[in-house]
Amino acid sequence: MADGKFIEIDGVKVHYHDEGAGPALVLLHGSGPGASGWSNFVRNVAPLAKAFRVICPDLPGFGKSDMKPVSASIPGWWAEVIIGLLDKLGIDKAHFVGNSMGGMITLKIALELPQRVDRMVLMGPGGGFPVSSVFPTEGIKTLAGFYDDPGPSLERLKGFISQFVFDPSQLTEELIQQRLEAATDPRIVAQPPMRLGPAGPPEELWRDARLTRLPHETLIIWGREDRVLPLDTGFVLMKQIPRARLLVMPQCGHWVQWEHADEFNRTVGDFLS
Repeated sequence: MADGKFIEIDGVKVHYHDEGAGPALVLLHGSGPGASGWSNFVRNVAPLAKAFRVICPDLPGFGKSDMKPVSASIPGWWAEVIIGLLDKLGIDKAHFVGNSMGGMITLKIALELPQRVDRMVLMGPGGGFPVSSVFPTEGIKTLAGFYDDPGPSLERLKGFISQFVFDPSQLTEELIQQRLEAATDPRIVAQPPMRLGPAGPPEELWRDARLTRLPHETLIIWGREDRVLPLDTGFVLMKQIPRARLLVMPQCGHWVQWEHADEFNRTVGDFLS
């Protein structure tokens, strides 16, 4: 695992990777057990850093960053942290790539501070969008119960990660071991970052009327076989964002950037250029 850097934002220590030169590109990871910036985007940082300054943080509550306060709102507090990170790095405006929860945070930033966002790539973003398929999906159920008794384990992690992808045989032992170590960090076991606190459940961003006024060029990428957030969500989102286009990846689950890394890197690079 590549070494990153640390920076303090409003008293919270945030771990991040900062690679390459060029227009700023922020990569925001999802919320699955053991998630971090590097584990989610390990196949993307170096290729994208050939043309962009890639900023890839561990969101607080994940990876090597400090914990998320129990009272923090989802995704609003994380959005504030990311804006704080950009401020500290002297970045006024950036492209954003958000996977799952990272997509939800990207949308929140675009809604609240549209001037800070250039173009957006959203991969299976959360945000409470209505679906016609069965919900919660098996992936969401597994995610929600991961830290329930008897607690996290290798078997549970393998079961969850296998639901992320179309072809579980692609999963490497190194990836599984890295995520297991992160998922069983005593800090995270004691306070899972997605556990509901006083702020209540995540915002249902699809209800925000400002979506229809977003000015950003937006690429929505969805795995056709996504078992975490179903494909029909993508059509709902595409209809709401005026300048959005939808790319459906065949033989692909919830982890487009990992399952089809080469095509993803080319597509994102072309879209953002």
